[in-house]
Amino acid sequence: MKREDLNDMLWFLAVAEERSFTKAAAKLGTSQSTISHTIKKLEARLGLRLLTRTTRSVVPTEAGERLIRSLAPRIEELETEIDELMEIRDKPSGSVRITLSDHALQSVVWPKLRPVLRDYPDIKVELNSDNGFRNIVEEKFDAGVRLGESVDKDMIAVRIGPDWRLVAVGSPKYFAARSVPETPQDLIGHDCINHRQSQLGGLYGWEFERGGRELRVRVAGQLTFNTSYAMIDAAVSGYGVAYVPENLVERELASGQLVQILDDWTPPFPGYYLYYPSRRQNSPAFKVVVEALRG
Repeated sequence: MKREDLNDMLWFLAVAEERSFTKAAAKLGTSQSTISHTIKKLEARLGLRLLTRTTRSVVPTEAGERLIRSLAPRIEELETEIDELMEIRDKPSGSVRITLSDHALQSVVWPKLRPVLRDYPDIKVELNSDNGFRNIVEEKFDAGVRLGESVDKDMIAVRIGPDWRLVAVGSPKYFAARSVPETPQDLIGHDCINHRQSQLGGLYGWEFERGGRELRVRVAGQLTFNTSYAMIDAAVSGYGVAYVPENLVERELASGQLVQILDDWTPPFPGYYLYYPSRRQNSPAFKVVVEALRG
């Protein structure tokens, strides 16, 4: 293969990935006309149409998809080899992208990374807070953080936090005017602060367990949030019962701002795990992050 063919194919991969000549040109630091002309020359040399162009998007043809499947793994291998060369430097460097929930970010990940990153100024970390489930491979994340029970079996999983649990809480003012629930089913008659699961789009069904008996309760109320911190503030303000991570309300429970209910219905469950593809070659920067979170 001629060197110019390899370069043109790299440009083709960029267009196919971005689904846009304009975005690919910006990514490659060239003009849209130049990259369009280059792809046309590549198609002419191969005698194949690689892209279907419309006014709204650019989509690979069947031949284009086959070329992508052939080229992409080889390009990834080259990038991995280049990343591994970074090991000869005095300190690891590069970027690490992680998707995680707001609770995992605040309670486990950031407290562990904060002191370590000062020693590695060349490592850049992006922590993308999202309470839904993300495809870390398709969305180009290096890793994700989720509860152990939620990690796919084909991923490497590293435990980074202890077991924890959700607890049902409300303000004394709220319970002064309402009966205190004695069973999870009693929540149906209460104002509850709902939690929307961003990726799935639905409301979280509150999960309880006692003596091997599992219950899932669909609650209702005036307010719905997609973050625990807003739910806690609403509960303190008397808007109803919230179901939130126990460690986030320790201060409010100790001060009497909130009262815990249904304690014997909320056992602990497996804590957070860092997970990432088993086939990936990890960069020195990624290894630093993993060891920091493992500790």
